[in-house]
Amino acid sequence: MPGEQRNAPRTRREVLAAAARTLIEQGPNVSLDAVAKEAGVSKGGLLHHFRSKQALIVGLIEEWFDHYDATVESLLEPEDTPGRWTRAHIRATFVPDDLWSHPSVVTALLGVPELQQRLDVAATRWRQQTDSDGLHPQRADLISRALDGVTLADLLWRGQESAEERDHTRDLLLKLTEQSGPLV
Repeated sequence: MPGEQRNAPRTRREVLAAAARTLIEQGPNVSLDAVAKEAGVSKGGLLHHFRSKQALIVGLIEEWFDHYDATVESLLEPEDTPGRWTRAHIRATFVPDDLWSHPSVVTALLGVPELQQRLDVAATRWRQQTDSDGLHPQRADLISRALDGVTLADLLWRGQESAEERDHTRDLLLKLTEQSGPLV
């Protein structure tokens, strides 16, 4: 960033993005030195924002949830129709995001207790959004579980599915939101 002055929020975001990139390149045992180098800051600069590797990982967790929530909100349809939140979650799940869904990044996050705590809070919020969305609970539940499966498949079978297959799955899930009654 030649000529650009650093500010704390931007530097923090750059450190988090650098942490995700180095996790992808080097795996979960990446050092703070490697992250600092990738971010273009000193190790002291990194430690100013994140006092430890654990704090950096927690920062990644928070960034991932904030990123996902912002994506969902950006994909909300302007009109308040049944299934609006559910469609936004479907579309957000299918947005290509190699950085945040990479197995090395997720592996580093899995061992952190804060992940489960944050996931519980987020899952409750997401469930409230889709449960109050005007769709029958059968539809909301099926779609929610399918999205969990899509997310897990992205981690386990990375790159095994074609873009057409992903689009087809997304479109099927979106089709389920076109009616609001029970499935059976």
